[in-house]
Amino acid sequence: MKIKILYEDKDILAIDKPSGVLVHSDKTSKEETILDWAREKYPKSELVHRLDKETSGVMLIAKNAKAHEFLKKQFQNRKVKKIYHTFVIGDLKKDHGVIDKPIGRSPRDFRRRLAGRGARGELREAVTEYKVLKRLKDFTYVEVKPKTGRTHQIRVHMKFINHPVACDSLYNPSGPCPANISRLALHAQSIEFQNLKEKVIKVESPLPREFKKIGLE
Repeated sequence: MKIKILYEDKDILAIDKPSGVLVHSDKTSKEETILDWAREKYPKSELVHRLDKETSGVMLIAKNAKAHEFLKKQFQNRKVKKIYHTFVIGDLKKDHGVIDKPIGRSPRDFRRRLAGRGARGELREAVTEYKVLKRLKDFTYVEVKPKTGRTHQIRVHMKFINHPVACDSLYNPSGPCPANISRLALHAQSIEFQNLKEKVIKVESPLPREFKKIGLE
């Protein structure tokens, strides 16, 4: 597996995760994962956050237990700043907004999460900011800043406001896809955190080729 390293020090790796690669084993697949790849280089590596299989972009990996605990606390205290770029279906009416809606489990599909009426189990606080970057025919290109880190948060919240992420086979399987994109149209564009020397580090992932083909640059 070829993985591009975007940042590295003696404790932390930031990589450019490709779409279509699992970050850790789901116990049903034998394919190599990001964690497998990391542990070949650094046997004590641990994940501190996750990206869905079809999501691309920047992702942090702790090389050791000390770094894992250090980064985990930053995530728990909401000190880590993450920015995603995505295409959503339809024309967002507002140029920017905040979705503040707790997320629980879907009563119909154990793989899915749900915001709003019908959510089951523990409802966990979830806040997502968004800003329109470009309006296209049938789609809107959006910058998204999740303030919390719930499972599928961006996908669930965009669906909640009736503008689901394009090409999302789980939350909007019959929806259209932009030309040139055949996978979940969600990219982790940047992440900002402190390293163990308490220096603020911001790492950015290049825009995916299929996003560029739509004429965003």
